[in-house]
Amino acid sequence: MDLPDPIIIPRNQHSISRKDIDREALKVLYRLRDAGFSAYLVGGGVRDLYLGKTPKDFDISTDARPGQLRNLFRNSRVIGKRFRLVQVFFRGNKIVEVSTLRCRSEYDIEGAEEVLPANNTFGSVAEDAFRRDLTINSLFYEVENFTVIDYVGGVEDLKNGIIRVVGDPDRRIRRDPVRIMRAIRHAARNDFTIEERTWQAILTNLEYLAMCPDSRIRDELFKDMRGGACARWATLAMECGLFSTLLPFYGPDLIPAVKDRLDQLFKVIDRLHGEGAKVDESLLVAMLLLPWAEEVLHLHGAPTRGGEAYQFARTLRDRMDTAVNHLNINRAQKELVTGFLVNLPVFNEAFGDGGWPKWLIKKSYFKDCLRFFQLVREAEGKGQVSVADYTLPEEDMETSVKVPRKRGKRPGRRAPVVVGKAKGGIFGLKR
Repeated sequence: MDLPDPIIIPRNQHSISRKDIDREALKVLYRLRDAGFSAYLVGGGVRDLYLGKTPKDFDISTDARPGQLRNLFRNSRVIGKRFRLVQVFFRGNKIVEVSTLRCRSEYDIEGAEEVLPANNTFGSVAEDAFRRDLTINSLFYEVENFTVIDYVGGVEDLKNGIIRVVGDPDRRIRRDPVRIMRAIRHAARNDFTIEERTWQAILTNLEYLAMCPDSRIRDELFKDMRGGACARWATLAMECGLFSTLLPFYGPDLIPAVKDRLDQLFKVIDRLHGEGAKVDESLLVAMLLLPWAEEVLHLHGAPTRGGEAYQFARTLRDRMDTAVNHLNINRAQKELVTGFLVNLPVFNEAFGDGGWPKWLIKKSYFKDCLRFFQLVREAEGKGQVSVADYTLPEEDMETSVKVPRKRGKRPGRRAPVVVGKAKGGIFGLKR
């Protein structure tokens, strides 16, 4: 295919400066240049710098092959099988990813879907630009002359606040339906408008998301929730039908009843991530499920003690298993989420000016369930949580809440988080 000539934007016509580029990324760029290879800052890093933002990552593309990169950067490793890239390591656990320019995307393959492409997928700058997902993510910053290279109109779309799929949106989305999620995400994060043809392609191709691996959908969903614009993302996702497609338990009939509640919860998530936190996945899932549990399972009126409370916890866990089965949520996270939800009425009931009851403080689940309770309280306008309390590594959280089993049950049977070991029944209260 004949590719157009690029628009070359000289240094005096764009705002990207080397002083805003990560020092380690510059080292990689200059080492590539000095070794005789081309070197470009690409993708989201160029987009964010152009918008005056600080990029989260600085990705680099070059005409050097993976083996050549590995020889050039001894502090590196090659990852991937079909589409290899090189990770260059620096102090402080910093990683700069370097990829060889490619002519096709990993998920955008010509020919029959089941036929693997040829191993040689390396390409030119132009081919690499046209295989990317969105025009605003298809810009190249060239380190030799400090120019921005634009093959697809990305700079103009950045100026006008437009989200546009590169190429024919209908075809590109069908080739990789996850592009739907990326278009919605970047529209939400940047408060951009989705171009009409792209929007129509989103509306008509939602069903193809079912063809994507569950693991990809799960990872992309958590990116959306942690991107600092979860509330705006949810609004757009509901408008186009993506929300119910990803989360079928929120059917179109249920969304009007839970929309405001979800918005309140997601704004808390956005504030925390905007201030540098990384909220645990288990808390994110619990926040996502809370309005559903309140509306469908009537969580507000759930029993808080005795056999009825135990049965409610089992019912919630079973219903949750069905609801989020497609998201690859592991068992430990499901146990945590169950505990957060079924203990919320307990915490609401026990909360008072006199402090927390001693029996509740002694519970193994108290600390983590308190974190969830405080998030919900902030969403309701009742205080504000500290960012420092929500930056713990997930593994710390997942090992902190044990899931005791009800006596008399066979090994391997699930038991809800709320079952306590203390005498007197669940929650430490008498039946």
